[in-house]
Amino acid sequence: MKLLVTGTSRGIGFSIAQDLLNKDYEVIGTSRSDRSPFPDNSSYSHIKCDLSVENDLENLKKVFELKEPPEVLVNNAGMFQEAQLNINDDEWLANWDRTLQVNLRSPAILSKSAVNAWQKNNISGRLINISSRAGYRGDTGEYASYGASKGGLVAFTKSLARSLGKFGITAYTVAPGFVDTDMAQGSIEVYGEDYLTQDLALDSIAPPEQIANIVSLLAEGKLTHATGQTFHINSGSYLI
Repeated sequence: MKLLVTGTSRGIGFSIAQDLLNKDYEVIGTSRSDRSPFPDNSSYSHIKCDLSVENDLENLKKVFELKEPPEVLVNNAGMFQEAQLNINDDEWLANWDRTLQVNLRSPAILSKSAVNAWQKNNISGRLINISSRAGYRGDTGEYASYGASKGGLVAFTKSLARSLGKFGITAYTVAPGFVDTDMAQGSIEVYGEDYLTQDLALDSIAPPEQIANIVSLLAEGKLTHATGQTFHINSGSYLI
């Protein structure tokens, strides 16, 4: 099985790629750096790609023009950047434009390329989009663009699932809450550790390996009848 996983240099994306490689799958990964996170693994190939740059995105789409395109797409890469409501409109909208480009528009165009390739080659493809608890619960005002982008990604995934199931193509969303990555550590430095754990039903935030486990299960095509569904991994902090 061949997969494209965006944002593999760290955090959730790194754990997803590592779990898939441990299962002997072939992984194409991306990050904004040309440095491979798995330089000694022959089953991994790396593409430098900044999803906010149109030329980078156009180049990445070419993986679905290969004779044997990836049969699984995992849209994991994303950005989380503050924009207070009291800043000027130009700055605020610049944050919205970049956030939507990275978190919603780029995953959408990659998904479109994947779906077209799967239908052309009669592949039962699997699309897995990494959203967020914020896409359902919302976030605080300074991260409104992030919450909106992730909510849009959920709706987009559901639309593809409803439209493509009859063609053997399935689509899923995974919605983590706070995950034990360097991004969470940055939030701890700003808000304190209690901020991350105060709403949890468990005594700790989720390890990235648990998100990777769900992604691997979906990628293997073992939950086709769950197409269109969201898998929430948020330590019981928000229950649907």
